[in-house]
Amino acid sequence: MKSYDVIVKNADIVTASERYLGDIGISNGKVAVIAATLDASQAKQVIDAHGRMVTPGGVDAHCHLDQPSTDGSAGADDFISGTRSAACGGTTTVIPFAMQFKGQSLHDAVADYHQRAEGKACIDYAFHLIITDASAAVIAELPQMVKQGYTSFKIYMTYEALKLSDHHILNVLDAARQLGAISMIHAENDDCISWLTERLKSEGKISPRYHAVAHSQIGEREATHRAISLAELVDVPILLVHVSSRAAVEQIYWSRGQGINIFSETCPQYLFLTAEDLGIDDSFHGAKCICSPPPRDTDSQQAVWNALANGTFSIFSSDHCPFNYDDPQGKKLHGEDASFDLVPNGIAGLETRLPLLMSEGVLKNRISAQRFVDLTATAPAKLYGLYPQKGTLMPGSDADLVIWDTDCHKTIHNDQLHSAADYTPYEGKEVHAWPAITLSRGDIVWRDNQFTGQRGNGQFLHCALPFPSKG
Repeated sequence: MKSYDVIVKNADIVTASERYLGDIGISNGKVAVIAATLDASQAKQVIDAHGRMVTPGGVDAHCHLDQPSTDGSAGADDFISGTRSAACGGTTTVIPFAMQFKGQSLHDAVADYHQRAEGKACIDYAFHLIITDASAAVIAELPQMVKQGYTSFKIYMTYEALKLSDHHILNVLDAARQLGAISMIHAENDDCISWLTERLKSEGKISPRYHAVAHSQIGEREATHRAISLAELVDVPILLVHVSSRAAVEQIYWSRGQGINIFSETCPQYLFLTAEDLGIDDSFHGAKCICSPPPRDTDSQQAVWNALANGTFSIFSSDHCPFNYDDPQGKKLHGEDASFDLVPNGIAGLETRLPLLMSEGVLKNRISAQRFVDLTATAPAKLYGLYPQKGTLMPGSDADLVIWDTDCHKTIHNDQLHSAADYTPYEGKEVHAWPAITLSRGDIVWRDNQFTGQRGNGQFLHCALPFPSKG
């Protein structure tokens, strides 16, 4: 008689394409079988889902954990606290960034990041590469990086320490095309930002609320169009990250109509925050919501919701990058009188990403449960070369799954979350969905509002190439 380590009974199973009732048998950390019914006596452990939705564990393909900086700032979360927080919110795979400093080799950047993660991660993880120096020597490293499982490259069009020229962006895109890799682009016009920042500061407008003015929708629209044009020139797919505005969404929608192969991502802050959260006065408190691009207006919020529902957006990630508020290495790096452009950019979101979208998206019929799974698990797993090991529920896949409580009445409070950040931008937000149980490779890592995982249990994942090479 077949035996299983775990059987999940009476599951309302949701994948990116299907929804049906069944039982899930788990052996050796893998989904062994999905059937209409399984004999509970065949399992060492039985979990009764009681007809609740069961989805694949979330894949958060855009988060920053223990990422080094050039300005003396320090993020709140390392690989222990960040992956713990992810598991408690239903995410079982994270893909943070190994950042290359200018003049540094990619090999050294990756080696440093492995040291930061080794023995700490509570769930499985892969790495993106951040390329800030696209010299010929660095481009020559990319084939070896890809062979080692680093198949996605992030490039910036803004930030002085990070940005690449259009010429260097083209070199990276050309290398990605030859290899079959994916390039992720932070699309904001740096000159627009610096020009507006100079004007605002000359007028004494330095409080956090002016961050949203300096990082205008127009600058995002222009850079989005330019990134699409560069990708069209090279004939290579790209992914536009953390899209925030109606203006940028319209550029992506237009490009799709032209047959240009553009993928795009948005994040919770563009659904649940607005520019007003950066302040309606000149107090420093709005620094808590400084991120780039910033939250926009309610019109852009609706445009983002529409784009989630109609398929314009490919994936939904957190862009988790928290800095503590009351910390001289965090939001107050330069004090409470600092100009908005000196405040570290980023907010927390790993733990709240899935509950917010399940509660406000699925339960309010803005998106289907299948679309939820695609945005938060299946599509990112496919795009970054982790599917079908991750991002779905099928025999042979890792037994990463979430059993949902969709009848809860929960108010988000930071003291109940598991990040090391000292605040959440979603403080006081009510949700009606939260993971009841999270399993990572068949092990329960979250149950009864308790984290039950272990540091070091997370495994590093080598990503496959998402596209055929054209070299």
